[in-house]
Amino acid sequence: MSDRSLRGMRLGAQSMETESGVEPAPRQRVEYRCADGEQVFVTFSSEAEIPPVWVSKTGKEALLVNGERPDTSNEKAVRTHWDMLLERRSLPELEQILEDRLTILRERRGERRTA
Repeated sequence: MSDRSLRGMRLGAQSMETESGVEPAPRQRVEYRCADGEQVFVTFSSEAEIPPVWVSKTGKEALLVNGERPDTSNEKAVRTHWDMLLERRSLPELEQILEDRLTILRERRGERRTA
């Protein structure tokens, strides 16, 4: 009975194509270095545009070795909610608004301010 058993292949496990005549795309290995000296190597396509900054696996920012430094002079400073509030109101106005709101809150609770 074993002479007549059918032999099959696992579906999807192996490709029927061979790798003969196939050439991989040209690549380049690029080195980045963190401020603490950690080296990071990244492989890119030879046609890819290489970024000047790369974030390493440890989360640190690494700069391209023998590359130009990124231009950070025209970046805007991050504006917080407080900064935007100060653009609309002065400190005395904010203190007056706070005092008014606290008075309303205390009246709702039935508290009287003893000053």
